[in-house]
Amino acid sequence: MKIKLASVSIDDYDKALKFYTEVMGFLPKRDIPLGEGARWITVVSPEDPNGTELLLEPNAGYPAMKALKESLVKDGIPFTAFEVNDIQGEYERMKSLGVEFTMEPTNMGMTTAAVFDDTCGNLIQIYQIMGE
Repeated sequence: MKIKLASVSIDDYDKALKFYTEVMGFLPKRDIPLGEGARWITVVSPEDPNGTELLLEPNAGYPAMKALKESLVKDGIPFTAFEVNDIQGEYERMKSLGVEFTMEPTNMGMTTAAVFDDTCGNLIQIYQIMGE
């Protein structure tokens, strides 16, 4: 069994695709029309283009997802997390692109983590495992 697909809830396809490619640095993998304006959009890491795909999944029409996202943001809890090799460098790069961080890089023992707003209603964490 393998993990080949993960998802993040979004509110707008084009805005999310722009953020996750131009700001996060992921590569577009699939953009499949599903009819009535729906699309199956995935992005991948440039470091592993055949690895796990991140599905940009719309939350329109799902009140429970909207409530979950709002609760997570209110409590400051990230929706998901991505590992980086240089958290300070990524933080500075993303900050220079206008990304709003709710937590600057913070040493948490074995990891250093930062949390930001992905412009799609989610808090997202980036982290670096220290000593690797």
